[in-house]
Amino acid sequence: MRKIKFNQVMRETQLQLMKKDKNIITMGLGINDPMGIFGTTKDLYKIFGNKRVIEIPTSENAATGIAIGAALQGMKIILTHQRVEFSLLSMEQIINQAAKFYFLSNGKYKVSVVIRVMIGKGWGQGPQHSQSLETLFAHIPGLKVVSPSNAFDAKGLLNSSINAGHPVIFFEHRWLHNIQENVPKKLFKIPIGKAKILSSGKDLTIVSFSEALIQVLRLKKILIKSNISAEIIDLRTLRPLDKKTILKSVKKTGRILVVDNGWKTYGIGSEIISFLSEDKKVKFKSKPKRLGIKEIPMPSSRTLAKDIYLNPDRILQTISNLTKKKINTRYKKLFEKKYIHEPTDVPYKDFKGPF
Repeated sequence: MRKIKFNQVMRETQLQLMKKDKNIITMGLGINDPMGIFGTTKDLYKIFGNKRVIEIPTSENAATGIAIGAALQGMKIILTHQRVEFSLLSMEQIINQAAKFYFLSNGKYKVSVVIRVMIGKGWGQGPQHSQSLETLFAHIPGLKVVSPSNAFDAKGLLNSSINAGHPVIFFEHRWLHNIQENVPKKLFKIPIGKAKILSSGKDLTIVSFSEALIQVLRLKKILIKSNISAEIIDLRTLRPLDKKTILKSVKKTGRILVVDNGWKTYGIGSEIISFLSEDKKVKFKSKPKRLGIKEIPMPSSRTLAKDIYLNPDRILQTISNLTKKKINTRYKKLFEKKYIHEPTDVPYKDFKGPF
């Protein structure tokens, strides 16, 4: 175990996987750039050459078709998009080809393709480069969708994804890239479809993932000081959902809050609350709640954008309403005093875990 950043883990894991399996190819626009896609592919081409680390042109649909074709011939492909919006240019290939080939061939062919997509807010990213579009992909049978919140899970899930034998959409929030975590150097796997309980509690179940989960964890001390016992679940995988873990928790607490990474309508929170509502054994003590960003395209202006994102007040007030417990104002004020001047679109530097 050693402390290592999320982006460094992504590079290290690809390096280890490619050394172990010569059938693995990684490709993407900017993959050989000096910055190496936020550092996640930096200098890999110097180690493996341009036949296994392939810089692609701005032809996302064609590149995805090539990746699928190579996978059908027994290769394993990691295709990276610096922003999730770039993957939208290849949706036909992803939905009609990659997701369906296993079924169309009666299980004869598998498409071992991992499509890494970067998401996340940030100054100047605006409405076309800051969206969290997990729901678009999670809707499609035949795709697996993962979204780790930390470096440890990123390593285990990337290893599992490239060896899943099916197409995987791998969401990376760019605000997570600089967060450090203790991670083994050796390769290991985390099962796709298995959520993780980060803390046990009896008053409320909070389900989240990716950067939205970090926002919840930053408030954990305030919840403890407010005598609110929250069971916090990191989904890690969005399709398939770990319904068993969520169901068991909500049966215990009787309350649920889902904090989504993007818009809440038709979102991950909607799906979770729907299946819980359909289970006759769940007895809610309070109406289920979901939170997400405001449902308009994200403005580029900091002044406008700051009111669109999730914020600590909205999360804490919702928790207070669900549990009928007051938030400890002293600790809330201490938190606000420390972070009152923190820009809403610049990655925070304080959060180090735990996970």
